[in-house]
This record gives sequence, C-alpha cells and structure tokens, in this order.
Amino acid sequence: MLRLFNIENGLIIEIPVDEGANLHELVSKAKWIDAQEPTDTERELLSSLLRIDLPESDDVEEIETSARYFIDKSGLHVHSLFLSKSEGRHVTMTVACILQSERLITIRDSEVPDFRLMRLRARRRQVKCKDVETLLVTLVEQKVENHADTLEDLHRELEKVSHAVLEDDDSDLEESIEQLAKLEDSNGKVRLCLMDNQRAISFMLRHLQSRNDHRETLHEIGRDIDALMSHTTFLFDKINFLMGSTHGFINIEQNQIIKIFSIAAVVFLPPTVIASIYGMNFHNMPELDWEYGFAFAIILMIVSGVAPLVYFQKKGWL
Repeated sequence: MLRLFNIENGLIIEIPVDEGANLHELVSKAKWIDAQEPTDTERELLSSLLRIDLPESDDVEEIETSARYFIDKSGLHVHSLFLSKSEGRHVTMTVACILQSERLITIRDSEVPDFRLMRLRARRRQVKCKDVETLLVTLVEQKVENHADTLEDLHRELEKVSHAVLEDDDSDLEESIEQLAKLEDSNGKVRLCLMDNQRAISFMLRHLQSRNDHRETLHEIGRDIDALMSHTTFLFDKINFLMGSTHGFINIEQNQIIKIFSIAAVVFLPPTVIASIYGMNFHNMPELDWEYGFAFAIILMIVSGVAPLVYFQKKGWL
C-alpha cells in the first residue's frame, strides 16, 4: 500500500489515491512516499520511477551501523527502529527511510502507531514542514515523544503492580511476576529504540547540515533521549526490586505452609508413638488388663500432643 503526501504552504497534506488514478504521476509529484507492505508491482513502480533499489526486509533488519545508516546514490538511508504493540506486548519494527533532495521514502512491513498518528495530524493540518529534511526530523521527534508517553504508561502500570505486591495482602503474586516480566520486556524495547535513535541522530547531525534549525532540533531531541534513558534505568531498577520482593513474599508464604506442616508433624509424633506402643499385640503387657488402661492411653496422647504446642507458644514460634 502506498500513501502519498505533499508539502503545501508549510504543511504536510495527504494526497488521496483514488481507484483508477494515475499512480505514476502522483508518485512522481509526492514529497513523502510511505510504502506499507508494498506489492511487487508497487516496488517495481517506485524503483523505476525514483531510480533506486528498494531495500529488502533482510537488509533493513541488519544491526551493523554501516548497514543501517549510510549514503549512496539513492540518497541518505536511515533504518530506524519503531515501537508497536502486538497481542498486548510491545514489539520493535525497523522502518527504512530514504531521504533524497526532493522527497522522503519510508518502507515498512506493517502498520506503525507513529505513522498512523502522523497521518491523523496531517489530515488535521497540524504538521508544519518546510522541506523533506524537516519531515524526517519531525518523524524522529514524534517517535521520541511517543517513547516518552510509553514510558509514562509503563510507570503507571508499574505503580499498580507495586501496590499489589507491597500493600495488597490478597494479590496474586504469580500474576504480579507475569506483569513485571511484561513490563521489563517493554522497558527493554523502549530502551533499545532510544539507543537506536541516538545513533540515528548522530548520523543525521553529520549529514543534515543545510539548516541550523535542524541541528538545534536534533540536539534537543538528543537531550530528551538522555533523560529518557535515565528513566528506563530507574524503571529497570524498580522492576528488579519488585521482582525480588515478589519472590521473597512467595518464599515467606511457602515457609509459613512448611512451618505449619512441621509443627503438625511434631505435635502428632508423641501421640503416634504412644498409640503404636499400646497397639502392640504382646500378651504380657502391664496395662493390658487394666480397667482404666484405655482412658489412661487417650489422656497420655492428648497431653503429649498439647505439650509441644504449649512449648512452641512460650518460645513465640506460633
């Protein structure tokens, strides 16, 4: 799917692509070409019209800096990580951005919230943009703002888990562990994206030298990223603390259960010994023909069972 945008009067405007429209002409005039899961026909159209080789998915996912940020005859390439959510979990997705002198091409395999938000803002004429370089910087800036919002959401969720673990006596600790694991994974994904943004900004600062305001904006974004990196470190520390506390509470609960069984075993051991002795079938037993032998054995078993309880209570073990 191809989505096309133009720059008019300092604003990003989406170009409607109606059925039967001359796609070749629309693409040639567009300032921003957003290709989401492009078909073979669309890839051939872009390659022939723009005279570039569109990167394949395997090439986009390369982690080496030289493979993610470079300049060639097609333009300036920035393969940047974006954050998305799938089935309740955050996932990272690489988007290939190709900046040319007159247009920006973005290529991705699926929908990304940052691009959906950008389209919504463009339809409301809220995205100010003077040229394609500004558009690329705006994409990076919006992405970092969304990372900040994600971290705020993670912090709020972590506060709920913290209350459940430390203050709610009826909370399900195993469920809390599962929630903490998800939060740790999401926080790690955000940190990974922030680290990728740092490398992307460093690359752009070296090569986007046409305007000073771009450099100032990128420096400001870099400062924001430094602050967000510190926040992810704080979240990691708090998650690890809560994870350790949760395991500790679970161990305490298990120890309490084991303690109950241990006390029960000690309490019932003397009566069991007495019952075993008087349960023997030897003929010459002193109390065998005693009139009060049965009552004596019962009383003796009760006393031998109560005595450990009294002792444990005096020691403060109960």
